Amino acid sequence: MKQYVSTRGGVAPVGFEEAVLKGFADDGGLFVPTAIPRISPEQLKAWAGLSYPDLAFEILSLFIDRETVPAKDLKQLIEASFQDFEHPEIMPVVPLPGDEGLFVLELFRGPTLSFKDIAMGFLINTMDYILKRRGGHLNLVLATTGDTGPAAAYAAAGKSSIDCWPLYPEGMITDEQERQMTTLSEGNIHAVGVTDCPDGGDDLDLIVAGLFSDAALVRDLGLSSVNSINWCRVLMQSVHYVYGYCRVCRRIGDPLVFSVPSGAFGNLFAGYLAREMGVPITTFICANNRNSALHTAFSTGVFKKRDLVQTVSSAIDIVVPYNFWRFLYFQAGGDPEKLAAWMDRFHKEGEVRLDQETADAIQRGYASCSVSDAQTLSTIRATWEADGYLLDPHGAVAVAAARELRDQLKREAPVLCMATAHPAKFPGVTARALGGKDLPPEACHPALQAAADLPRRGAVHSLEELKPRLIAGMKALKT
Repeated sequence: MKQYVSTRGGVAPVGFEEAVLKGFADDGGLFVPTAIPRISPEQLKAWAGLSYPDLAFEILSLFIDRETVPAKDLKQLIEASFQDFEHPEIMPVVPLPGDEGLFVLELFRGPTLSFKDIAMGFLINTMDYILKRRGGHLNLVLATTGDTGPAAAYAAAGKSSIDCWPLYPEGMITDEQERQMTTLSEGNIHAVGVTDCPDGGDDLDLIVAGLFSDAALVRDLGLSSVNSINWCRVLMQSVHYVYGYCRVCRRIGDPLVFSVPSGAFGNLFAGYLAREMGVPITTFICANNRNSALHTAFSTGVFKKRDLVQTVSSAIDIVVPYNFWRFLYFQAGGDPEKLAAWMDRFHKEGEVRLDQETADAIQRGYASCSVSDAQTLSTIRATWEADGYLLDPHGAVAVAAARELRDQLKREAPVLCMATAHPAKFPGVTARALGGKDLPPEACHPALQAAADLPRRGAVHSLEELKPRLIAGMKALKT
C-alpha cells in the first residue's frame, strides 16, 4: 500500500484517503510520499502524445492504489474534473514569436479562469467520492489570495458531503475574484471576507492553522482544507509539468526550463516532484514579486518572513510560502527532526538560517528572481505590443523573470512560462499596463461579465472575530 508521512514525523504513516481528507497531518506537518516513483525515458516517450486526462491517469496511478480508487473510478474522476474546461487541450502551449525559445503554458482555461482549477476539481471530486463511500461530511476551510477560493467554491458547489468556507482578505483581491465566490447560489458555499489583515492571506493561514492545531475541534467539526497544503493538489499539479515538457520538447531527453510565478510554493513543489520522477527539467525559475521570501531563501540560504507588500500580482502576495517546508524536507534528506526544528524556530523567530549543505542543495537546478510592479506592467505592455499576446500579472512575473535570467542560464534550453490566470480577472492592472481605459477583447471574459450582474452572498468579519464566528457557523450547520 502506498503510504504518506508527515514532514514533522510525529504521526504514523497513512494511506492516500487519509492524506486527502485530513489536509494537514495531526502533528501540524504536511503529508509527503514515503517514496517518489520513477518514470523511465521509455515511459515518458510512450506518454508523450497522450491527452491531459490520459496522462493524469498514468501519473496519478503511480501514487494511488487500485484498492483505494479502482482504475475505472479514477478515470471518471479525472474526466469529470476537466469537463468544464474551455480549451480541448486543457492547457495549450503558446510560443512568443518576439522572443525565440520562450513559450507560455496557459493554465487558466478552467471554469474560474485560474490554474487552481486544474487540481481543485479533481481534489474536491475525490473528497466527495471518498466521503460518499464512507457516509461522511467535511467542512473545507481555506485561505485565498484570490484564485484558490473561487476554484474551491466552484468545485464544491452543490456537493452534499461538503461545506466550503473560502476566506479572503477584504480589499486585497480583485472584484472579479470576489464575485466568483460570493455570487454562487448553492447553500454549501460560505464565502467570508476578512478585514484588518496587514499580512493578507498569511494572516488567514494562521487562523486556519490554529483551527487545525486543535485535534478535538477538527474531529468535532469535520475540518479539512484544500489549500496547496493538501497532498492531492500538489500531486495533480505535477502532471502539467510532464504535459508541458512533452508539448515543448521535440525529443524526450532534451532540456527544458520552467519559469513559475511563485507564492506559496505549491506549484513549484509539484515541479520538483515531476523532476524527481524523471522528467529532464534543467532549471526551475522561482519568479517572486516584491514579496520575495523564496528568492531570499534560494539566493542567501535564509528563510525569513517580512511584512507583506501589496503588488499588482496579488495572488502571489505571500510572505510565508508553506509548501517550501515540503521541499526543505526532501533537501534535508527526509529528516523530520531537522524539519520540525526549523518549523518551530521559524514560527517563534520568523527566520531560519539553513545549514550550508541544505543551502547549497536548494540551489541545484533552481534560479530565482524578484520582479517589481514596474517590471510586471512593462512586461505586459511589451508582450502585447510585440506579440499581440496579453499576459495576466502573474504570467508577466514569470516572463519577466525568464527574460532577466536567460543570459545567466546561458540560453541552455527553451523556457516554458506558466500563465496562471486569465487577464480578465485583473482589468485594473491591464489598464495600467496598456495605458488606457479601453481594454482589448482579450482582457474580457463572458463568465466574469455574467457574474457582474448577480447578487452577492457571504459574510464579512474582522480578523479578531473570525475564528469564533467560523466555529459558531459550522456548529450551527450541525443542528
